[in-house]
Amino acid sequence: MIAVICIDDRGGMSFNRRRQSQDRLLRQDLLREAGSRPVWMSGYSLRQFPSPPANLRPAEDFYRRAGAGELCFFENTDPVPHLASAEGLILYHWNRVYPSDLRLPLPLKGWTMSRREEFPGSSHERITKEVFIRQER
Repeated sequence: MIAVICIDDRGGMSFNRRRQSQDRLLRQDLLREAGSRPVWMSGYSLRQFPSPPANLRPAEDFYRRAGAGELCFFENTDPVPHLASAEGLILYHWNRVYPSDLRLPLPLKGWTMSRREEFPGSSHERITKEVFIRQER
């Protein structure tokens, strides 16, 4: 499973069980990254995709269903308990600070960044994408 998480500058993911923000161009990038691989997510996350492609897989237990190499999009579910079984991690940084009550603890331990890129978003001047792989144990 490859965990996909959007965070603010303090690792914030959501506030009051709602996403901090959303961005159309980030969603396009996520779909490009996935290619034809399944992208597991909650029904809440699926609502961001007005015409969802066939590879989007909503399920309440999405984090249990994602297999090797499949993407798993976390928004308002704590990813930390599931990162132990993840082989990869994609972080999208909003490059802003939002109110949050669900956070991803930073800095990341046990991960090595393999790729970093920036792109303009539709609602954010700049979105930073970082792709990580698990360090050898």
